[in-house]
Amino acid sequence: MTRRLAEVARKVGVSEATVSRVLNGKPGVSEQTREAVLTALDVLGYERPTQLRGERSRLVGLVLPELQNPIFPAFAEVVGSALAQQGFTPVLCTQTAGGVSEADYVELLLQQQVSGVIFFGGLYAQAESPHEHYERLSRRGLPTVLMNAAIPDLDFPQVSCDDAVAVEQGAGHLLSLGHRRIGLVLGPPDHMPSRRKLAAARTVLDRAGLELEEEDVAHALFSLEGGQAAAARLLQRGVTGVICASDPLALGAVRAARRRRLDVPGDVSIIGYDDSSFMTCTDPPLTTIRQPIEAMGRAAVELLVGELAGAKVTHDELLFEPELVVRGSTGLARREPSR
Repeated sequence: MTRRLAEVARKVGVSEATVSRVLNGKPGVSEQTREAVLTALDVLGYERPTQLRGERSRLVGLVLPELQNPIFPAFAEVVGSALAQQGFTPVLCTQTAGGVSEADYVELLLQQQVSGVIFFGGLYAQAESPHEHYERLSRRGLPTVLMNAAIPDLDFPQVSCDDAVAVEQGAGHLLSLGHRRIGLVLGPPDHMPSRRKLAAARTVLDRAGLELEEEDVAHALFSLEGGQAAAARLLQRGVTGVICASDPLALGAVRAARRRRLDVPGDVSIIGYDDSSFMTCTDPPLTTIRQPIEAMGRAAVELLVGELAGAKVTHDELLFEPELVVRGSTGLARREPSR
């Protein structure tokens, strides 16, 4: 007990006596100090006293599917900063292969009495994945926000980048450059944002009098290696323009082109998605579709804080418009291979 008092006191910058008063429910402590002590208990991994366990902490869980894709740390930075301005402490939960699962993280966050959870891409966006842990959050009434396209059955506030507009921008750019053989590198078939991108691509190309054949769509895991393998199949079919569902997939597509001794953008144009960090430093610099992470991240926090305050918050999906960023990986179509 003495060690716990000392650690919490150091963390908050108050005396051990003040910490003791908070833990024993004694008067004479400001609400701000009281909240800081309770948050420090949570952060340090100590259980709250029994009489205080029913109260939610000032912690908010941020659940990310990975850190290798730079877009997720970028989102977490924006959201974490916005939460801090509202007096909340973000708790970062990152999944790794063979490590803690998303469902396990939900259990841990519930044990910590977090105030809410924000997800940045996860099983909620995959139609065929288990979703029981989301249903548990819903039953608990815990404020939860989902980023980027959930399955329809999950009734949480949602903030998304408009996948249809993104593909319209990317395909329109390639069409304006003279490309008529366009392929897609998407995530898994049950991935909701990828499904939206595919539907939009069919519509855009149909309007242009072009057909998107099944073989011109390749699905992959969201990794550079996945993008390389998927794009290799498309290049073998002779596509001259490739739209990818993430920047790592697009970088994999660039590698696949070079393995076939094709020039980017001389022989094939490649478009990414996200405009994550360092895409200006690739060779060539990547043309990509930028997600407005600042606006999206702040909107997610506003929705979460609104629910915490008991306000009536919309559960309709908020769609944010992306921006096409043209760099060096796209160019005029120089040749049209025959089928």
